[in-house]
Amino acid sequence: MIFMTTWIDTHCHLDAAEFTADLAAVRARAAANGVAHCVLPAVQLANFEAVRRLAHEFSFSYALGIHPLCVPSAIESDLQALDAALAHAKSDPRLVAIGEIGLDYFVPALTQSPLRERQEYFYREQLLLARKHGLPVILHARRSADKLLKQLRDLAPEGGWSGIAHAFNGSEQQAMEFIKLGFKLGFGGALTFEPARQLRRLAAELPLEALVMETDSPDIPPQWLYTTAAQRAAGQAQGRNEPGELPRIASQVASLRSLSPEALALATSANALQALPRLKGLISC
Repeated sequence: MIFMTTWIDTHCHLDAAEFTADLAAVRARAAANGVAHCVLPAVQLANFEAVRRLAHEFSFSYALGIHPLCVPSAIESDLQALDAALAHAKSDPRLVAIGEIGLDYFVPALTQSPLRERQEYFYREQLLLARKHGLPVILHARRSADKLLKQLRDLAPEGGWSGIAHAFNGSEQQAMEFIKLGFKLGFGGALTFEPARQLRRLAAELPLEALVMETDSPDIPPQWLYTTAAQRAAGQAQGRNEPGELPRIASQVASLRSLSPEALALATSANALQALPRLKGLISC
C-alpha cells in the first residue's frame, strides 16, 4: 500500500552491474526515503530473467523489450523470443509493459545506415508486439521524438496507446503529441541542473496529469551526484544514481510547480497507475 508521501520510480535498472554488491541496501534506502515501488525495464534478451526475478524478489514490476542501443547486437530471433516471453508471462501481474524500446538518434553510429533502419525495424516490430499482447510501452526517445510519434500514430491499437516516454527531453509541441496519444512523460535527474532551462520549464508548465517520476538508475545522476570529465580524470568518482534519490529529484519539480512534495507524489503516482494499468493490481494510492 502506498500513501500520499510515497513515490513510484517508473524507470530504474536495478539489474545493472553497479548494484550487484549492495542491492538489498539500495532497496532499503529507497524504502526509507518513501519510494514504494520501482518499474524495472529490460534492455535485451539476456536480462529478461534478471528483471523478472528482481521484480518478484522485491515486490516491484518489470517490462520486457530490446533497447535501441542493444539493437546492433540483437538478432531477428530475439524478437521471436520476446514474443514468446510475453506470452509466457501473460498471467504474471508484475509484467506491466514492453520496454525499454524506441529510437536513439544521439549516438552517431546509430544514425547511419544500416543501423538507423535496423533500429526503426526493431522499434516497429516491438510496437506490433505491444499491440498483440495488449501492453503499454516504455519508450526511449533520445533526439527521436518525431519518428517515434509517427510510428505510434501509424500503428495505434483500437483502444489507443498507454505508456511512458522515458527521460523526456523534447519540445513542448512533441510533449503534447505524446500526451494526446495516451503517454505520460518521465522526468528525472536531468532537470536538477540549472542550465536545463527548457526541461525545467516543461516540468513546471506541462499538465500535472502528464508527469511521472523516474531515476533511470544507475544512469542520469542528479546534479549533486554528477562529476565533470575533468573531475573524473582527476580521480573523483561519479556518484551512483539510485531510487532513493527520487524524492530529492521530485522536490525540485514540486518547487518549480509551487506544489507540496506530498501533492506531487500523489499526482505522479496516480499518473503512473494510469500509464501502466497493471500496477493497479500491485499497489494503490
